[in-house]
Amino acid sequence: MAAPMLRCFSRAAQGPLRRSGILAAQKARGLFKDFFPERGTKVELPELFDRGSAGYTPQTIYCGFDPTEDSLHVGHLLALQGLFHFQRAGHNVIALVGGATARLGDPSGRTKEREALDAGRVRANARALHRGLESLAANHQQLFADGRAWGSFTVLDNSAWYQQQHLVDFLAAVGGHFRMGTLLSRLSVQTRLKSAEGMSLAEFFYQVLQAYDFYHLFQHYRCRVQLGGSDQLGNIMSGYEFIHKLTGEDVFGITVPLITSTTGAKLGKSAGNAVWLNRDRTSPFELYQFFVRQQDDSMESHQLFTQLSLIFCSPVLCLQSS
Repeated sequence: MAAPMLRCFSRAAQGPLRRSGILAAQKARGLFKDFFPERGTKVELPELFDRGSAGYTPQTIYCGFDPTEDSLHVGHLLALQGLFHFQRAGHNVIALVGGATARLGDPSGRTKEREALDAGRVRANARALHRGLESLAANHQQLFADGRAWGSFTVLDNSAWYQQQHLVDFLAAVGGHFRMGTLLSRLSVQTRLKSAEGMSLAEFFYQVLQAYDFYHLFQHYRCRVQLGGSDQLGNIMSGYEFIHKLTGEDVFGITVPLITSTTGAKLGKSAGNAVWLNRDRTSPFELYQFFVRQQDDSMESHQLFTQLSLIFCSPVLCLQSS
């Protein structure tokens, strides 16, 4: 991954939010889609990011990336953009490589079970993703440093806290806090159970491990916000419920839109249409061509990929629509 890739992008809640601040700004841009929970918490989500509120402190936000391949792809870009916007606003962000969860396979948005990966391949992919994420963060810092105090960008691997876990001990400590009815009600689970392929126990258990990841990061890094694609909302809900049961504390989820191809299909490794962020797999020119080939009526979505203010983006969009 290289700096020109980021230069390419830089040029180129259902309920009301406060009119100022990062949440409102990125909601207006279209980068932040849904917020969970919307209301009814002791401290509401916008208050955490309001510099004018009493006792304000920088927040910690995380997003997970499963190493089912050795490179990130265009489908990850909006989640990365979200992390970068938070970092530039002075908040600490964590990119979590799923060195453990990748072996189970996330069923969200999938019509059939992912091909099983052996442990050695997952470890190699995890190391590659770790390097890729650090490279992107370094390029982002180099290209967009503006003299303000940024938050930290940390890359972790969840295999670090699962390696020493024994299955029976884990189920005894964690399993009792999850209700089967709630887990079965998730849209990703319902969709798979009704399909011809069905769903394996490993895939079903994925949401439990993702919820535990959120809990671990909350306990050790005071992480209160999980960022993910819109297909991750069910898993984020599981994390919220688990943490709230154990601690009585409120945590939050923010989703970003899914990136789709010109035919409307979700971009991803398993869909066979991934556009990679590693120049060894997709050249910078091919990456550029991917965006050039997008339909004219999708021009508005290009503001999701830039660090430019909407003040600069709006005139360009007006020209396109005129």
